[in-house]
Amino acid sequence: MKFLYRLGFYLGGFSVGLIFLAFILNGKKTSCNYTPNARVIDNLLQKELVIPQAITSTHPELNRDQLKAIITKGKVNFSKSDTQRDSCKIYHIEAADRKTAFIELTNCTKTVTLISIQGF
Repeated sequence: MKFLYRLGFYLGGFSVGLIFLAFILNGKKTSCNYTPNARVIDNLLQKELVIPQAITSTHPELNRDQLKAIITKGKVNFSKSDTQRDSCKIYHIEAADRKTAFIELTNCTKTVTLISIQGF
């Protein structure tokens, strides 16, 4: 069998497979989070965000939507995070646009609680 025939069969099967996947995954909330940073941020955003009263008194303009935006655009610093805890892991998320701005969160099974916020 000539190379062009084999290439044609391969591309035909590959295109049928892509169309099949497009119909199956269309409309579903599927994502491919391969990096540890993306997995942690996706996990944090799926849970209920709790902002303690002490933080809302010092930062009255902070609400859940702004906190979600900070988490989405931020980068997890694993060297400053405590991921070895059994109960609630503590994550240190640095802002992408500011070098000195960061937040610290506890990631429990059902909730994410804001511990501290600096530079916002």
